Amino acid sequence: MNSFQFKQFTIQQNTTAMKVGTDGVLLGAWSRVKEGNLLDIGTGTGLIAIMLAQRNQAAIIDGVEIEKSAYTQAVENVKNCNWSDQINAHHCSIQNYGPNKKYDVIISNPPFFIESTKAPNSERNTARHTDNLSFADLISAVIRLLKPDGIFSLILPIAESKQFIQLAEEQNLFLNKECIVKPNLTKPAKRVLMEFSFQKKELIKTKFTIENETRHHYTKEYISLTKDFYLKF
Repeated sequence: MNSFQFKQFTIQQNTTAMKVGTDGVLLGAWSRVKEGNLLDIGTGTGLIAIMLAQRNQAAIIDGVEIEKSAYTQAVENVKNCNWSDQINAHHCSIQNYGPNKKYDVIISNPPFFIESTKAPNSERNTARHTDNLSFADLISAVIRLLKPDGIFSLILPIAESKQFIQLAEEQNLFLNKECIVKPNLTKPAKRVLMEFSFQKKELIKTKFTIENETRHHYTKEYISLTKDFYLKF
């Protein structure tokens, strides 16, 4: 699919290996959005940055992308959306990104395959494997760029999230909220949405299911979360 049409914007994805997926839409819809400065680490096609701009038109959003074809696609998508004046795309690694400001919100749909067989497509590997952005590197970037009262949100597979939470806590970045996501009523949960901050708080735990027992029969919770974006809702 060369493009993906949402209610208020279109994501062109014909030149990048990573397409619009459920993880990105979930994160862009679930994450808290504040006014001020927002950062999307690994912006890809610009999907999440554009979702955040739609949700809060008082936010200024920077999207950082290391992979050239994805960055080029993000620039195109931002230019063609209704909130192009709110979003800036940057072609660099987050390790080399040095803005003269800190952020109220940082968000990332990061690579998570630590030890697994790689796909033949090098661009897809960049987006899916941690070689170019390890969990330690991501946490280091968040600590460097997040305001003292800021929040950091991301989505990971449940198994990988355990390691990430431990590494984050070792750097005084604490899990405040988690939302366990099941694909449907019969399958086990696979993803977890998480919010971190520098403040240690009582953990708020929630969960929801995307589909009911039949395929494409979506739960009320999933529809409520994503109805501002998906055409089908």
